[in-house]
Amino acid sequence: MATDIEIARAAKKQPIQDVAARIGAAPEDIIPYGHDKAKLSAAFLQRQSARPDGKLILVTAINPTPAGEGKTTTSIGLADAMNRIGAGTLLCLREPSLGPCFGMKGGATGGGLAQIVPMEDINLHFTGDFHAITSAHNLLSALVDNHIHWGGEPKLDTVRTSWRRVMDMNDRSLRNIVSGLGGPGNGSPSETGFDITVASEVMAILCLATDAADLEARLSRIIVGYTREKEPVTAAGIKATGAMMALLRDAMLPNLVQTLENNPCLVHGGPFANIAHGCNSVIATRAALKMADYVVTEAGFGADLGAEKFLNIKCRQAGLAPDAVVLVATIRALKMHGGLAKSDLGKVSYEALEKGLANLARHIENLRSFGLPVVVAINRFTTDTEGEVNALEAYCEKLSVPVALCTHWAEGGKGAEDLARSVVKLIEEGTASFKPLYPDNLSLLEKIETVAKSIYRAGRVETTRAVRNQLAAWEKAGFGHLPVCMAKTQYSFSTDPALLGAPEGHVVRLREVRLAAGAGFVVAICGDIMTMPGLPRHPAAEHIHLNAQGQIEGLN
Repeated sequence: MATDIEIARAAKKQPIQDVAARIGAAPEDIIPYGHDKAKLSAAFLQRQSARPDGKLILVTAINPTPAGEGKTTTSIGLADAMNRIGAGTLLCLREPSLGPCFGMKGGATGGGLAQIVPMEDINLHFTGDFHAITSAHNLLSALVDNHIHWGGEPKLDTVRTSWRRVMDMNDRSLRNIVSGLGGPGNGSPSETGFDITVASEVMAILCLATDAADLEARLSRIIVGYTREKEPVTAAGIKATGAMMALLRDAMLPNLVQTLENNPCLVHGGPFANIAHGCNSVIATRAALKMADYVVTEAGFGADLGAEKFLNIKCRQAGLAPDAVVLVATIRALKMHGGLAKSDLGKVSYEALEKGLANLARHIENLRSFGLPVVVAINRFTTDTEGEVNALEAYCEKLSVPVALCTHWAEGGKGAEDLARSVVKLIEEGTASFKPLYPDNLSLLEKIETVAKSIYRAGRVETTRAVRNQLAAWEKAGFGHLPVCMAKTQYSFSTDPALLGAPEGHVVRLREVRLAAGAGFVVAICGDIMTMPGLPRHPAAEHIHLNAQGQIEGLN
């Protein structure tokens, strides 16, 4: 079979104006970026606000492994399949980051015959949203340094200045740096560092804001540091908000593209789920719900991260409530969770599969604890045997959870029609009764402990007195009502990436907390997780190049 990029390049795309017509948008309602991508205008979005909401479907997955799970591919295949069976559906996805594209994970536009296009554009520069977010973030960094240099009021304490810089690339060398060297004319020497753009609070704010006014209000609330009297200094306090809004003017508008089957897809925003909140923008999701009977969206990595944050942060802030959840699993990944090495995944091992099924069961139990009905999507690989498929289906039947075998990678929407029918049936049964995991009035540490013990099944949370004091200080300052955004490894329920399956009684080590006052949550950094990833020994960038025709090769 052809590679993903070859399939995408051969796609018979419709003009973006025709795709827009599928969601009721006239040519004047979109801002084209070439022939095959566009932004939806603010006026068009505003006109949709009075329409009733469609049904919301969240796609999530078991904990990822090197064997692959295919959550985005399944989201695309499901949306195509639902449109095939007559259930008018709009797809909402996150934008890919350059970091994993050139690193280890690759792009985020699906695979095989379940892709969104134009694949190269979406995975790389797209419509410039990430560049705008990076620029707005770093403009604030420059204004902070300039404020300190000229002794502006309120006077920032350089020791208590917390706003770092970002870039959309994996670069471990920039995690911790010293800036301002070279004498007084170059600023004040200080310890700082870079995070990846997808971990930026500006990214989180853009994805959680409901409109331009809310975006501006949230940007204004960003805390960049403190005075010597420990009073917070905000972006508004150093007069940065207006210029940041100017840079973000177009970035806040959702992007419209299409699947290989020419179905519309909104792609907007892209915070990582292991170090940020892992969901596409509220603006895109809310707009999609007004334009379709069903909306398929996804949350990053496994359900212990992306789904937990989608439900406890995004739904809480945006007033959303999913009607059904699709939990993606592969037999290969389940066997890895059961202890089988990647090199042995071609072998039949019912023992490893049975052990790995504990990971699937844990996610099902967690999702049901939110009051949501779940269907399991088996993303089938050609190496899966009938016996293994039957064993997985029997296990799901034992748990009274519907299951659908999917071949959308090889067959497109046709291969996910059983899943589509199962999802529609689940929604029509009307059993969803969504409730967040914890109330607003719990203390911040209690919220962290609730996620750790209820979702991760940790025995306890360990942290330092300094972290506990910091959480208490934020509560005293009026931030105790905020939800928590857990930053931890995606590979395990624990903070140890090597601890696969469904561990219990482990220790979650909370080493740092950060207040995202504008985004409206507290980031709890656990274990060895980094907010600036590094490149692997052999990054994907080594194999990406232009061919003789000027086309990109090696992108996946």
